[in-house]
Amino acid sequence: MTQRAGQPFLYVVVCAAGVAADVGRLITAAQARGWEVGVIATPVAMNGFFDTAAVRVQTGRPIRSAWRTPGEPRPFPPPDAVVVAPATFNTINKWAAGLADTLAVATLCETYGLGVPVAVLPCVAGTLAAHPAYQDSLARLRGMGVRFGEPYSGEPGPDGSRPEFGWERALESLRRD
Repeated sequence: MTQRAGQPFLYVVVCAAGVAADVGRLITAAQARGWEVGVIATPVAMNGFFDTAAVRVQTGRPIRSAWRTPGEPRPFPPPDAVVVAPATFNTINKWAAGLADTLAVATLCETYGLGVPVAVLPCVAGTLAAHPAYQDSLARLRGMGVRFGEPYSGEPGPDGSRPEFGWERALESLRRD
């Protein structure tokens, strides 16, 4: 699929969390707002956390999860913005530390140098969110200009119901300038 003239390009980075199954909602919302979308997934997320075939059809592009070989063309244009949703404990901590051991995390590490807006919707259990390394990672990424939506733990509320994961919040936070 070729990018339409004048349309901004959004990278959506998908991590391995149960809510990733609904990433199509984010893609639909982004496309409705005029974005072309390319998905980059962590290797673990590619193992059944979302419907990769449906996402390929929805975006009209391959899902990237591994580095391309030398001489292979870039499948996506440079991003105008990046959304990380759901963002896991592991990915947030590796990104903040600069540990670019997967294409997804390497791409996030590069975003700082690109100067494009980055919005993150964390999906981290409360017990992990309490870890000092995670809190340090959030502070470091915020200091780099990363915009965070409300954290989502997936844990049931007092009435036993689980809250919705706010896919569109990431797009809203991209507009904060």
